[in-house]
Amino acid sequence: MPALAGSLVILFALPLFLLLDWNISAWALAAVLWVGIHGLDFILRRARKDTGNLAASGMQAFGLLFKTLGLLVVLFAAAATSPRLALAAALVYALAYTLELGLSMVAYFGAGR
Repeated sequence: MPALAGSLVILFALPLFLLLDWNISAWALAAVLWVGIHGLDFILRRARKDTGNLAASGMQAFGLLFKTLGLLVVLFAAAATSPRLALAAALVYALAYTLELGLSMVAYFGAGR
């Protein structure tokens, strides 16, 4: 559910970009990063099910590091060519990620554990 809410943020940002006549490439970059990161997360989650606890935790740590570094490399490369594009993409991605993280925390801590 939290990933869906983040995806809706990305989706609802498109009309905003179109109405305000902002660079649509920034929105596309944020959307591609969002789908790519979640696709990689899905693949890693499926691979973790087939391994033991130690291997699963190592795979989780590698996945987190790889996703973060990959995201930063793409955003820094975009910033080198077009700082405004990278800033807009980073802001859209950060807004979606913040909503996803907040809802994940509410779901986890609000579950009455």
